[in-house]
This record gives sequence, C-alpha cells and structure tokens, in this order.
Amino acid sequence: MAAAGPSVFLLMVNGQVESAQFPEYDDLYCKYCFVYGQDWAPTAGLEEGISQITSKSQDVRQALVWNFPIDVTFKSTNPYGWPQIVLSVYGPDVFGNDVVRGYGAVHVPFSPGRHKRTIPMFVPESTSKLQKFTSRPQREKCSGPGSSVDSHLGRARLVVAATRASILTATCEVGAVRAPLLRWRN
Repeated sequence: MAAAGPSVFLLMVNGQVESAQFPEYDDLYCKYCFVYGQDWAPTAGLEEGISQITSKSQDVRQALVWNFPIDVTFKSTNPYGWPQIVLSVYGPDVFGNDVVRGYGAVHVPFSPGRHKRTIPMFVPESTSKLQKFTSRPQREKCSGPGSSVDSHLGRARLVVAATRASILTATCEVGAVRAPLLRWRN
C-alpha cells in the first residue's frame, strides 16, 4: 500500500554542446559537469563528460564543432540549488600539455522547451607581466594557468584573474514532471 508523502519533480535535460569559436587555438576538446544544490539528485544519464578533440572548420567562421550530446535527469523537492552546467575547453600548449583555454557556466533553463545558449568563455591569466614570467612553472604545477598564491596578511589564498576568451554554443530540450514520492509499507 502506498502512502502519500512529499512530492518531487523531475528535470530532464537533453541536448548538445554544439560548437565554439576560439580564434587563437585549434585541436580543442570540451568537458562538462553539472553542479547543483544538496536537495537535487541525478536519477538517469551522465553528470559529466568529455568530448572528442576537434579542429577548426575550413569555412570563414573557423568554428570548433563538437555536437557533444548531453542527457541527464535530476529529481528534487524544491528549486533551490537549480542545476548549472559548467563547461571547460582544453587544448595543448607549446609543450603538448593540456591547458585550459576557456571555462564558463550557465543555469539549466527554468522553462520547458527548446533553448539555445551562447556561453561566454573566460580564460585564466596572470595578474602582472612579472608574475607571468616568474611564477608560470610553479603556478601550473599547483593550481593551473592564471592562478597565483597571495600571501597578504600571512594567509595564503588563491587568486585567479580571467578575461573573456571566446564563446561556446549549446542547445537543450528541458522538461519537468511533477511526480508523487511513494513510500511503501509492509
């Protein structure tokens, strides 16, 4: 026998990371992950993924095309902590090491239907020319490019400066369903 309890709703996201424009770079790949509040739980699909490496198109746009699928379903009892998708784009540096070329985030759209989002991508950068020169090897080992440690007042903290690098385009279908949460009694 089922007893009525609090109801939950399901949020279904189905779409793709389509393309990006990074004029300075080629041979890039994309990673995504979802971040969400403590009341949210994934029920189906993948919360994170990594795409294939792509090269610039040969047309005037020189777009990097992934068409990387995303399919995930979440459940929650309230909208607090609504899911966001965090996107990071990586590519090789002159030594062949993968470094971040841009990152960005956007909330999953609140309304059902088909949505297209253009996401500004930011890239970490050093805060001064001297810092670029002196701290690059140590900085990349510890925390990635563009970050440094600020020891002001005797406490270490991570400082990250970023500038807008490019844009990334993603589309998705969003659906929401309200469903009763069933509790079974023996």
